[in-house]
Amino acid sequence: VQLQACGGGRAQAGGLLRLSCATSGRSLSAYNMVWFRQALGTESEFVAAITWSGDSTVYADSVKGRFTISRDNAKNTVYLQMNSLKPEGTAVYYCAATYGNTWSREYINYWGRGTLVTVSS
Repeated sequence: VQLQACGGGRAQAGGLLRLSCATSGRSLSAYNMVWFRQALGTESEFVAAITWSGDSTVYADSVKGRFTISRDNAKNTVYLQMNSLKPEGTAVYYCAATYGNTWSREYINYWGRGTLVTVSS
C-alpha cells in the first residue's frame, strides 16, 4: 500500500489546516489509520487514529479537542482537520496504516510520505 499525505504548509498560531492521506490502487478500508508527527530533533509521536469503519477515534492528549481524524473509504482517503494550531505542532506529519488496533510505531504495516506543517507564533 502506497500512502501519500498532503495538505501541509504554513499557518499562524490559532489557524487551521487539513491534511489528507490517500492511496491509489489498494483500498484503505481494511486498515485502521493513524497519524503521527515528528518535530525536528525529536522522536515521532502519535497524533490520532481511526478504525477501519470510522466508528472509533483516538487522540493524543496534546491535540484532543482541536484535531479531528476522519475517513472516506469510498475515496480511499483519511483526513486530519487541525484547528487552533500551536507552534509546537510544527512537524512532519505522517499517515500510516495498520491491521492492528495498537497505535504504536512497531505495529504499523505501511507508512506514507510525510507532509510538513509549520505553525508560526
